[in-house]
Amino acid sequence: MHKTIKDLLIITTFTLISIFLIWLPHLLALPNLWGLSFKEGFSTIYRNFDGLEYVVIAKSFYDPQIIATLPQSLPANYFASHFPGYSILIAIFAPFLGYLKSMLVVSILSTVLAAWAFYFLVRDFRLTAYPLFLTFVFLILPARWLIVHSVGSSEPTFIFLIITAIYFVMKFEHTQKFLFMFSAGAMGALAQITRPPGILLFVASLLYVHWKLYLQTKVISFQKAWLDHLKYSSLILIPIGLLAIFIWYSFTYQDFWAYFKSGDNIHLTFPPFQVFNINQFWVGDIWLEDIVYIFILGFLGGVMLWKQKLYPMAFFVLTYLAAATLIAHRDISRYLLPVTPFVIIAFEKILTSKEFKIILPIIILAIYLYAQNFILQNIAPIPNLEFFN
Repeated sequence: MHKTIKDLLIITTFTLISIFLIWLPHLLALPNLWGLSFKEGFSTIYRNFDGLEYVVIAKSFYDPQIIATLPQSLPANYFASHFPGYSILIAIFAPFLGYLKSMLVVSILSTVLAAWAFYFLVRDFRLTAYPLFLTFVFLILPARWLIVHSVGSSEPTFIFLIITAIYFVMKFEHTQKFLFMFSAGAMGALAQITRPPGILLFVASLLYVHWKLYLQTKVISFQKAWLDHLKYSSLILIPIGLLAIFIWYSFTYQDFWAYFKSGDNIHLTFPPFQVFNINQFWVGDIWLEDIVYIFILGFLGGVMLWKQKLYPMAFFVLTYLAAATLIAHRDISRYLLPVTPFVIIAFEKILTSKEFKIILPIIILAIYLYAQNFILQNIAPIPNLEFFN
């Protein structure tokens, strides 16, 4: 068997096993595991935020009249904060599996594809001598990532598309073939219709292109450099994707700007680092030291990527983190998940070291317990799932 095929099968198997192990105590409805109770069974997995909200969109496609018929208390305009990419995929599988199973199947398939994309990224550009092992690390770190790809969430799909887009940008830089840049723009557009922060990929790409333009004008004329950089024009597909969603909202909500009127779902604040303000609605806590470490590792990773001359990744990580300083939400680790594949690459030498492999079994147990503790508490107040199937 070809080594690539073998590695992809191993990655797929590892992905499925890791998710199954998260599901197992819920499937068995264990009354006590390490002090945690799973007696509510597998419905806990189905009811985890924000999966059911994407099911509502898959069933209604933002039609307020259909949303009003579903047994949930959120107003129709709330769902404008959730972009439709993940829901579209749920709706495609729903005729065969039902909406709830489709919700999980799409998350699983997206996670497998994200892992494959990460593997090709680190292998094809020789970013590590251990692409298979680093892919295993990617599937379990950070701990928040293990949670979201084990329940219904749009992050796996979004992260797959982000990794793929940056992969194609880097392929273009190595080959100068326009097909790769067009593919990067297309993947970026799909990422944009999946989650609102997709626009940050466009901002990061724009900064990257202008930085290259600045460097090039030092050796050739501005006009020639500008014409040369028209080859990046397919990246305009990303904001076109955003425009398409707002046009969609203009039909369903009769409001082009419905996203910005979706309630307390846009957590951007000024000045920066309002996440350390206990009075912010989605903070309400003083135990926030972990967020400091998250930002340290994130920014350090971005700088290390720059030092390693992995500029497309560095621009994305640093742009995303700069925007994240304006997020006032306790769950900042979830918002930063799209940069973590690249931060893992930045710390590759540490994460593939013998020392890390020694402590990994201890960390895996901690991650598992953290994930279960979180999943058990992160439940939507919807007792009857029948109407969501």
